[in-house]
Amino acid sequence: MTALAAVQLLIYIGAVLALAKPLGIYMARAYEGRPMVIGRVLGPVERLLYRAAGVDPADEMDWKGYAVAMLLFNFLGFLVLYALLRLQAGLPADPAHLPAVPPALSFNTAISFVTNTNWQSYSGEQTMSVFTQMLGLAVQNFLSAASGMAVLVALIRGFARRSATTVGNFWADTVRGTLYVLLPLSLLLALALVSQGVVQTFAASRKVALLQAVVVTEPKLDAAGAPVRDARGNLVTERATVTDQTLALGPAASQVAIKQLGTNGGGFFNANSAHPFENPTPLADFLELAAILLLPAALCLTFGEMVRDRRQGWAILAAMVAIFVVFAVVAISSEQAGNPLLTRLGVDQRPSTAQGGGNMEGKEVRFGPVASALWATATTAASNGSVNAMHDSFTPLGGLVPMALMQIGEVVFGGVGSGLYGMLAFVIVAVFIAGLMVGRTPEYLGKKIQAFEMKMASLVILVPPAVVLLGTAVAVATAAGRAGAFNPGAHGFSEILYAFSSAGNNNGSAFAGLDANTGFYNFALALAMFFGRFWTKVPILAIAGSLAAKKVTPAGAGTLPTHTPLFVALLIGTVVLVAALTFIPALALGPVVEHLQMLAASR
Repeated sequence: MTALAAVQLLIYIGAVLALAKPLGIYMARAYEGRPMVIGRVLGPVERLLYRAAGVDPADEMDWKGYAVAMLLFNFLGFLVLYALLRLQAGLPADPAHLPAVPPALSFNTAISFVTNTNWQSYSGEQTMSVFTQMLGLAVQNFLSAASGMAVLVALIRGFARRSATTVGNFWADTVRGTLYVLLPLSLLLALALVSQGVVQTFAASRKVALLQAVVVTEPKLDAAGAPVRDARGNLVTERATVTDQTLALGPAASQVAIKQLGTNGGGFFNANSAHPFENPTPLADFLELAAILLLPAALCLTFGEMVRDRRQGWAILAAMVAIFVVFAVVAISSEQAGNPLLTRLGVDQRPSTAQGGGNMEGKEVRFGPVASALWATATTAASNGSVNAMHDSFTPLGGLVPMALMQIGEVVFGGVGSGLYGMLAFVIVAVFIAGLMVGRTPEYLGKKIQAFEMKMASLVILVPPAVVLLGTAVAVATAAGRAGAFNPGAHGFSEILYAFSSAGNNNGSAFAGLDANTGFYNFALALAMFFGRFWTKVPILAIAGSLAAKKVTPAGAGTLPTHTPLFVALLIGTVVLVAALTFIPALALGPVVEHLQMLAASR
């Protein structure tokens, strides 16, 4: 890893942490309903929304009522989005005249965006109309993120309250998260991105002349526009000269802003944030990259503020940063080192001060291996899933990093809300282990951690790995699953394992060598996304309800401090150990074997 790469990593982490503190405090005030300057403008809008929906924000729910409201809200969102996708051909704002989205793909996409996964088995500019992108996908980008933050806030109240029967009002928490957090930040980021050249228009496409004509081979078409075949059934081809190209356009900046801030990740264009219309300049790249981790980092400090002990938020954030930096160094170093097979052939892959050098396969020259590896680490540490390079083209160890970060459970920052409540499940386990070691009833923030909390935390931690490993096993054991992998051997296995790791942990990125737009993968990955999202949300709310009902036990001489470096180390060890015991066998069959094969072939 070069000194320049280290400086770039430090600047990035520094910028995220500098912005996280004021934003975290601001979000705590928003969720607690405390007076704010922005409330003078948005307060009337908030009250109007409550009146229109018939909601009393002061009418709080117990954890079961909160869970029912959350599930109902997301189910209705799924139905609306599915209907929009299936009826797309008859809806307005479709300048490209795109047809309706097929049923299996609509099912997969609707679950994908409702669960904040944003897995895409389609090319955005060739499948989704402007109307669908804006009213369907962008709206769910906001609502799925707000729903995740609402569940986190309910859990925080569980820690903060004493002998309470309620954990808040889901509708009020969702409105406040959308209105006071996601919308203002998205507006600011969208304007900044437009200033950098990210497109924001209702035009569908534009034809432009090529600087140099290109000769291509393409299928010959008959008068009806159908491909011509010879007597043996083979396609007949002909050479043609291409002098222009069609550039897809659309309201991209507004969707890019919320896809990054809400850790959604779904790209307006198929190439996602590698596309110059989504990510045109180094500044745009840095702004989008910072937005990925901004809210997950700030929510740690929101947690500290709401439980009235900021040290707790900083301790959890320190654990996240420590794990992130280690993985980022491995990814950057692996991509800068390049492929020894190419070095053996005489290709110079030595890192330079420019963006070139190292493994450039699947990367934009304007970003290079450092910015690409850093993005891959951030997007999979958070449950974001956007990409500015193709992860399938990374070196084996470089590709292992995003895969492992997802398999850890999306808790190293993680998604907005979901990352921190997942990490708090690990905190409960770490506190419980520490209590067993010293022979005391484990406590966290004055609340005793007992059998019920441990059972629910175990579900939160173990359901996603079970979904990932079972899904991968079924895929590699069936012909339909194996048919989607275009590469044989270890890399083909890695493509399948990556897909289920991404779906089960609500990430959305992919090893692009897998053909996921099939009946098998559309259905199997949709199930993985559903269980990975909601079979963790409900246990978290159960923990919130149980903790809220408990009294606070005053700290004593034997109480384990949970804001110290020792506890941070214990938390990191718990996270890494659980992931290692669960996924090392699977990783050994994929990227580890591939790395050893690469080294053996280079000798």
